[in-house]
Amino acid sequence: MARVGFIGLGNMGGPMAANLRAAGHEVTAYDVLPQARDAARVQGHAIAFDPPAAVKGAEIVITMLPAGADVLAVYAQALGVARPGTLWIDCSTIDVASARAAHEAAHAAGMESLDAPVSGGVAGAAAATLTFMAGGGEGEFARARPVLAAMGNRIIHCGGPGSGQAAKICNNLILGISMIAVSEAFVLAERLGLAPQPLFDVVSSSSGQCWSLANCCPVPGLVAASPASHGFKPGFAARLMLKDLRLAAAAETGEAPGLAASAAALYDRFVASGHGDEDFSAIIKLIRAAAAGTPIRPAEISCNDP
Repeated sequence: MARVGFIGLGNMGGPMAANLRAAGHEVTAYDVLPQARDAARVQGHAIAFDPPAAVKGAEIVITMLPAGADVLAVYAQALGVARPGTLWIDCSTIDVASARAAHEAAHAAGMESLDAPVSGGVAGAAAATLTFMAGGGEGEFARARPVLAAMGNRIIHCGGPGSGQAAKICNNLILGISMIAVSEAFVLAERLGLAPQPLFDVVSSSSGQCWSLANCCPVPGLVAASPASHGFKPGFAARLMLKDLRLAAAAETGEAPGLAASAAALYDRFVASGHGDEDFSAIIKLIRAAAAGTPIRPAEISCNDP
């Protein structure tokens, strides 16, 4: 079992750290928010009050942070405290350039490193069924695998530094666009007088079948476990989908903007109207309002989960 420093205890990081401890790893945890540290203390983790204290003496350091700037700031603050050869695994979803800069900083400090963003959402983090998309050397990947296996059931080596982030951005580009398409189809069906259930029955067994429909159907009552059937509680929040689509749009090249930019624009309008803490499948609200020629209503209930 490993001594792990875990930095970032939000909706994803908190249950991931808990699963590490349940698997027998020794976890020293840190988050900038006192309430997140308090929750980690209740779970039995040793608590650090800054990043350097979290990484001191660790064999492996895991970060789960909001943005590339946050990751690089933690690396700048704490790399000098860690012992040489410590393996740093960043599970955040950030831009590829920042991921590669984090690898460079770690290697310059005598560390090993891996970028390993995840797919599976809050439910996957809690159930330890996440998919990890890893970028880095073969040796680092082999060393990280037993620790990642405590938090997920699919661990895929995607290539060199930054490849994990590239895979995550591409995956969520498909996810975001497919959810918009599924939502548009249900709204179109409403306008054509087709009930949701027969449309679901047809599409779920035909060529339109996709993960967004099967797991996050945006119409309540069709899929019992979908966020739509639970008031659009995330899941995967719309503001996080917007973040990932912006990353994809920024990475696209060419004269004409791709679908990433169009999808990001829709989610931008949705989040700006106050729905950022609802599940990303709630984008159907914006699409339905646009089809009716009415403005989308501001969110009335926040699904924000500390």
